[in-house]
Amino acid sequence: MKTWNAEDKLSIEKELLARGCAYIAGVDEVGRGPLAGPVVCAAVILPLEEERRIRGIDDSKKLSAKRREELAARIRDAARAFAVEEVSAAVIDEINILQATYEAMRQAIGNLKVEPDLLLNDAVTIPEVVIPQVPIIKGDAKSVSIAAASIVAKVTRDRLMEEYDKVLPGYGFASNKGYGSALVVWCVILIAIITAVQFIGQKKWVTYDV
Repeated sequence: MKTWNAEDKLSIEKELLARGCAYIAGVDEVGRGPLAGPVVCAAVILPLEEERRIRGIDDSKKLSAKRREELAARIRDAARAFAVEEVSAAVIDEINILQATYEAMRQAIGNLKVEPDLLLNDAVTIPEVVIPQVPIIKGDAKSVSIAAASIVAKVTRDRLMEEYDKVLPGYGFASNKGYGSALVVWCVILIAIITAVQFIGQKKWVTYDV
């Protein structure tokens, strides 16, 4: 299996710059897999000049929480433009997770202060977007722009889940971030059982004399 180094992650952007794409936006999401919480998308246009390049950007899943926080702050400070958007769990339930992901991506792209010449997306082609886009499988491991978006999205969502933990203690959201840990699964099962028992207890049975 190939290991992608820092220079590999810039190869896509370098080729696009050579073709005249000055503003390249990486687009990625976090939150498609959890049992709870929103889906969060970030769009980031990085400076790609050698003297302004941010070192250490990688797939957010490969970085520690501390390192992600450090890089997210540097990305926000140095980016030519960035935007982060979330779509709530209620909307996810209404339109499904894939459509909610597309919506969060469209909102993030639309809120960039600089219009990108091209989008580099992690794996997906986003409907209803007129800007040229290139989906890249495992893009957060191959493109520095997508990796930057993954870091910003991850840090944003993690902070949201930590706030949710304060409002809804007992689920462990601060640590599991809404993903299917044993605690979250058991909490969901327990709530389902309690709800079912309450429903049965409140149900009024009607009998008819024949």
